[in-house]
Amino acid sequence: MIIDNVKITVRSGDGGNGAISFRREKYVANGGPDGGDGGRGGNVFIKVDANVDTLLDFRYKKMFRAEDGKKGEGSRCTGKSAKDLYILVPKGTIVKDIDKDKIVADLSNDDDEILIAKGGKGGKGNQHFATSTRQVPNFAEAGQKGVTKNLELELKMIADVGLIGFPNVGKSTIISTISSAKPKIANYHFTTLDPALGVVRANNNDTFVMADIPGIIEGASDGVGLGLEFLKHIERTRLLLHVVDISGMEQRDPVDDFNKINLELKKYSEKLSNKKQIVVANKMDALSDEENLKRLEEVCNKKGLKLFKVSGATGMGLGELIDYIAEELKTIPKEEIVHVDEDYEKEELPDQEIVIKVKDGIFYVSGGPIERLMSKVNIFDIESRQYMDRILNNLGVMDRLREMGLKTGDTIDIVGYQLEYN
Repeated sequence: MIIDNVKITVRSGDGGNGAISFRREKYVANGGPDGGDGGRGGNVFIKVDANVDTLLDFRYKKMFRAEDGKKGEGSRCTGKSAKDLYILVPKGTIVKDIDKDKIVADLSNDDDEILIAKGGKGGKGNQHFATSTRQVPNFAEAGQKGVTKNLELELKMIADVGLIGFPNVGKSTIISTISSAKPKIANYHFTTLDPALGVVRANNNDTFVMADIPGIIEGASDGVGLGLEFLKHIERTRLLLHVVDISGMEQRDPVDDFNKINLELKKYSEKLSNKKQIVVANKMDALSDEENLKRLEEVCNKKGLKLFKVSGATGMGLGELIDYIAEELKTIPKEEIVHVDEDYEKEELPDQEIVIKVKDGIFYVSGGPIERLMSKVNIFDIESRQYMDRILNNLGVMDRLREMGLKTGDTIDIVGYQLEYN
């Protein structure tokens, strides 16, 4: 079963609330404020793990949540920060933020990781709000909420060489012969339903990774069969090994097959169709029509493509082919196939907009700065209310309200808290 594209939701932990506490000390008002800060909520990371091969586990678990930070305590004790959550994925995983429609990570190397959701900051305890005129602050700051993100994880195979060709042309036999890969092999179409990776070693001890891409058929670029799933696996390969059944045993035309596969590559991606190809005439041990080979040679000569005559069953020509591939790969640089948003890991600026609306005679005040202010306010404490009034004035909210017609006796709704203006 191929699970190479999944959607998950992650949420970082909430920050712990700051504490409201007073130390017990003689001659100090209420003992003096000593409420500690809340702990940080857990971050969420996505990290490559060499022991993870597929995205299959994500088929059954879709929600991942980090722990919340602990609340602050008295005696200026800071709450414990939560542990970070690490989501382990296979190498070659691409991470996309669905809501922002951005690719945010290409985890193609061992131990690659990305901080995908930052934990909320802990709220400040009441010790921070004491002043010369407000010696007994009976309020503290609530912890910052965690972040929820909807993500798409896509696994793209990482290989230097991709084996392409119609089903049953002998790709599985070739890769099993020249590498440690052990794909299922039988004499029927669509034997291989999972891409297989194998490490190949040339005579000069150079190694490269080869991928047996499952059979691509006519119409694959339009989604026929499993075409789209498999076409995207060869985007990262640097070199394509185009295997053609030259034997004639399947009553197929090798030149026609060659042209049809290349047409599917071109329809899917112009860049993919322009990747360097080596043509492999396989099953030479069972060749029944020399004309087929001659026609394929003419096509390759016309297109400037190197043609190798091999037999996966007997090993004929495979050593020469491997050595040639190893030399060719030295001339083809690796490249990134996706554009990653480099600024994604930078902390986003909090919402600074203050929105004021009037509806049915009520003045509604909302926005990021207002929500952050009210997270600190104890609406039932007079000193906390005085602190709120001063910040609203400093933010220019009261001047804007008066300009919009606010008068004595009117109601102001501040993110759900309704007050009478006087």
